[in-house]
Amino acid sequence: MLVRTSLGRSRARVTHAVVVIFLEFFAWGLLTTPMLTVLHKTFPQHTFLMNGLVQGVKGLLSFLSAPLIGALSDIWGRKSFLLMTVFFTCAPIPFMRISPWWYFALISVSGIFSVTFSVIFAYVADITEEHERSTAYGLVSATFAASLVTSPAIGVYLSSHYDDSLVVLVATVIAVADIAFVFFVVPESLPDKMRLTSWGLPISWEQADPFASLRRVGKDTTVLLICVTVFLSYLPEAGQYSSFFLYLKQVIEFSPAAITGFIAMVGILSIIAQTLFLSVLMRTIGNKNTVLLGLGFQLFQLAWYGFGSEPWMMWAAGTVAAMSSITFPAVSALVSHSASPEQQGVVQGMITGIRGLCNGLGPALYGFIFFLFNVELIDVEPVAGKQNTEKSIIPGPPFLFGACAVVFALVVAIFIPEHQQLNEIKTCSSCKSNSLSAAHAPNAGSLATPTSDAEDIEPLLQDSNL
Repeated sequence: MLVRTSLGRSRARVTHAVVVIFLEFFAWGLLTTPMLTVLHKTFPQHTFLMNGLVQGVKGLLSFLSAPLIGALSDIWGRKSFLLMTVFFTCAPIPFMRISPWWYFALISVSGIFSVTFSVIFAYVADITEEHERSTAYGLVSATFAASLVTSPAIGVYLSSHYDDSLVVLVATVIAVADIAFVFFVVPESLPDKMRLTSWGLPISWEQADPFASLRRVGKDTTVLLICVTVFLSYLPEAGQYSSFFLYLKQVIEFSPAAITGFIAMVGILSIIAQTLFLSVLMRTIGNKNTVLLGLGFQLFQLAWYGFGSEPWMMWAAGTVAAMSSITFPAVSALVSHSASPEQQGVVQGMITGIRGLCNGLGPALYGFIFFLFNVELIDVEPVAGKQNTEKSIIPGPPFLFGACAVVFALVVAIFIPEHQQLNEIKTCSSCKSNSLSAAHAPNAGSLATPTSDAEDIEPLLQDSNL
C-alpha cells in the first residue's frame, strides 16, 4: 500500500519517511525541558528575545535554502539530500552539553539544511499515486505528532531523576540512529530516468538564486494565494510553539506533569485527526474545503488560548488545536496534486521555505508582543505563600494576534482554485538529458517553442481547463 515500484531499484515506502521523521523529532522532543534551561542560563537577560533571534536566523536561512534544495533533489535524487538535512538538523544536539554557545550558533547555521519536511514530502510524492497522496501526507504529519506524545515526558523524567546530560546523550544516540537509517536502509525514491547520471553538470546562478522562486510565485496568482495562506496560518503556529509550554507553566500555572500530559493528549488527538479524519474529509468535502476547515479550527483554538485564563480552557482548546493540525498536510496535498512528478521538490521546497521564514519571525514576534503587554515569561519560582490572584482580561495577547492572522488566511484561502495543474518550472530540470525529454514527449512541443522576454518567467500553475 502507498508504494510505487520501479524496476532496477529497491522499493521505497512511506514507512521509510515515517521512521525518519519520527526519530528526528523524537530526539528533539526529548530536549524540550533541557533546552529551556540552557536557553535561560546562556541568555539570562531578554531570554525569549534572544531565542527569537536564534530561531529567526535559522528560519531565514531555511527560507532561502528550501526551494534550492528541493529543486536539486528533483534532479539528483532525494536520498542524498535527505541524509544531508537530517545530519545538519541533528548536528547541534550534542553541543548542548559541550558548549551552549556553539549549540545556539549551530542551530542558527543549521537552518541552511533544516528542510527535512520538504524532502520528505517530495519523497512521499515520488512513491504514491495521486489519490493516495493526501493520506500519506497525513500519516507523515501524524508521525510528527506521535514523536511528541511521549518524548517530552521521557525527557522530563530523565532530567529530574538523573541529569540533563543523560537526556542529551539519549537524544544524540537517537539522532545517530536516524542518520544511519537514512544511509543504510532508506532507498532512493526518484526513478533513474528522472535524475541526472552525473554530479558534474554545472548549475547557473539563476537556478541557484533562492529569490527566483519568489519571483515565480509573484507571477502566478494561485501559487501566491497558497503561499500567503501558509504564511498567515503558520506564523502564529510557529510563535505558539516557541513559548506556549512556558506560558502554560507561568501564566496558567500548569505543573510539569500537566504540561507533559497536555502534550501527550494533543499529540494523540493530532494522530487521529491526521490519519482517520483527514482521509475522510479529503474524500467527502475535498482538498480545499479541508484546508478551510483546518483554518477554522486554528482560529477557534487561538482565540480560546488568547481569552482563556483557566486550566480547563487550555485543555479544551488543546482538543481543537489537534483538529487544526490537518491544515498543513491538506495544503501539501493541494500543491502536490497540481505538480508533475519532476517538480515535487520545487513546490514542496517553496512551502517549506515559507514555513522556515515563519519559524524565524513567529518566536520573535510572540516574544515582542508578550513584552509589549507586560506578560512576564521569565522562568522563576513563585514566592512562598503568595498567590497571583490578578487576572488579565486578555491573558494571551499574541494568540489573539495569531487569530487575526488566521482570519486573513481564511479569506485568502477561499480564493484558491481547486483544479489547477502545475506548468513546467524553469529550473535545473531543463538541463536533463535528451532521454528524459523523450520520456516526456507529449509536453516537449510546448516546452521547445521559443518564447518572448515577456513570457520568460512562466506561471507555476495553470488552469487545467484552458
